[in-house]
Amino acid sequence: MKLLRTIALDPSDTFVFDVAAEPGEWAVSGAFRFWDRDGTKLEGKERAAFRGGFLGVQSWGWSTLAQIVPATAADYQELVDLLARQLVDRFGAPDIAAARLAAEEEVAFAQSLCTHPVSSLIAVHRVAQDGEVRESFRRLQLREGQGHGKAFSFMEVADDTAPDDSLKLVDLGRGPGVR
Repeated sequence: MKLLRTIALDPSDTFVFDVAAEPGEWAVSGAFRFWDRDGTKLEGKERAAFRGGFLGVQSWGWSTLAQIVPATAADYQELVDLLARQLVDRFGAPDIAAARLAAEEEVAFAQSLCTHPVSSLIAVHRVAQDGEVRESFRRLQLREGQGHGKAFSFMEVADDTAPDDSLKLVDLGRGPGVR
């Protein structure tokens, strides 16, 4: 069995979303979080979550990517139980029985996205169209021989000026003339 976990290749989710999921949380699509909203009218970080976020079930935060991981039947049940509790506590489900039915459906959908090999990364794109939310998912594939690393790499510029070794970041917040 395979399920989805959040993954952070860099800190960008902390800037993109109001609440970023912690890396390694169980993840589901999370589109249900927008059931009563008009996706065409969302703005800012909420729009970013709508358009391209997986829901981290524990933190109720968002992740740009999810990773396919091996899971056990106990993991599956743990995820359903956690999501059901969250649906009652955070989303106002009328009772745990109703929440469990919705959680089972959401987790089964997340599991249906796990048709690719373990460690594959999955991205989501959502749009609001004709009063409905439409989701598309794609697998991000690494080049052969490349492992998961940072989402961005940096290069050294040969003619760049040397850093100012006298600058101390801790002093910047103290005001002018204080060392």
